[in-house]
Amino acid sequence: MRTGPEMHALVERLYPFCRSITGDGVRQTLAVIGEHLPLDRYEVPSGTEVLDWTVPAEWNIRDAFVADSSGRRVIDFRKSNLHVVGYSVPVDRVVSLTELRTHLHTLPQQPSLIPYRTSYYSPTWGFCLAQDVLDTLPDGDYHVKIDSTLADGHLTYAEHVVPGEVSDEVLVSCHLCHPSLANDNLAGIAVAVALAQALAGEKPYYTYRFLFMPGTIGAITWLARNSERIDQVKHGVVLACAGDRGSLTYKRSRRGDADIDRVFAHILKDKPHEIRDFSPYGYDERQFCSPGFNLGVGSLTRTPYAGYPEYHTSADNPSFVDPDSMADTLDTLRTAFSVLDRNRRYVNLSPYGEPQLGKRGLYDSLGGRSDAKQAQLAMLWVLSLSDGDHSLLDIAERADLPFGAVAAAADALQAAGLLKE
Repeated sequence: MRTGPEMHALVERLYPFCRSITGDGVRQTLAVIGEHLPLDRYEVPSGTEVLDWTVPAEWNIRDAFVADSSGRRVIDFRKSNLHVVGYSVPVDRVVSLTELRTHLHTLPQQPSLIPYRTSYYSPTWGFCLAQDVLDTLPDGDYHVKIDSTLADGHLTYAEHVVPGEVSDEVLVSCHLCHPSLANDNLAGIAVAVALAQALAGEKPYYTYRFLFMPGTIGAITWLARNSERIDQVKHGVVLACAGDRGSLTYKRSRRGDADIDRVFAHILKDKPHEIRDFSPYGYDERQFCSPGFNLGVGSLTRTPYAGYPEYHTSADNPSFVDPDSMADTLDTLRTAFSVLDRNRRYVNLSPYGEPQLGKRGLYDSLGGRSDAKQAQLAMLWVLSLSDGDHSLLDIAERADLPFGAVAAAADALQAAGLLKE
């Protein structure tokens, strides 16, 4: 699954599932992902203490509706799983429209859309609907039913690992706790699956660990359960909102100058983009970057959360997600990780004066091509800064040269016996 249309097909397949931070919708989603990638799946019991949090009761829902006096469903979970507030407790009552309104959520400024709402940790019930529909409801009594369960169960998450040459890891994290929302975050999941498949065929330097888990509580649970291996995590990206038509946005890690931050700044400079400083609001980068862990984990989106009018509404459907945009997000990640994997430090083995490159065939092979001067300049910069302290990315940034040209120069110099890693 490497193309935009293939990723989009996965988005469409996952779209109908009613996901939350726990429950069978998460397991259904992981089962489909598991058709594309081998997964290690974990079930963490309700009540488990994870850092300062507790794994909540598991929520599942079978049906829900609001029916008028004739029995007609004026709000129907079967038509959109956004209609029910996530984690609604079970209810089966007849209520007046006045009482019902206290449990209804709309978007008056977007009257045709259904909002997405949750109440994970405050037991309540509610429905979401279009303001246009609410405006048509006459006074009277309504039958309200939510056929849900909140009981001891499990929080479910999964990992996929692409082994590398070294055990140091790069995390790629996606949240899968939203119901029928395509960009946030089914597009992120689809891009992550395609990225994992691509990396598996490239024998990467780093080990890449892909995390598919519910937002916030999932990341906190993973960190709590993996505290002994945190030192292996050298870099990471939280991937979300990967398929809308906006330009790319990278949010720096809390460190601000982690290698992953510098890599994205370097590769994005030649395309429309925005780079934002870290803030403790957003997706799970805020868990990975919390002071006790302080990992070098940034966040990649297209239009960031809440930055587009379709965000957390029924308009975030498969037609909102663009296959070409997902392909561009995938290509950007592959480029970033190729730089990350190739970034090394070298030592110049002929540091006294400039070594004669011509007698080693390093000039002659370039001829008079237009890129020859750039290649020669890259070699000179690599020789000058290969003192064991400067990485190839350091050199590319200082020389204002493409990373690929600097890496190619290092390869040529190493082959000629002038550098060692």
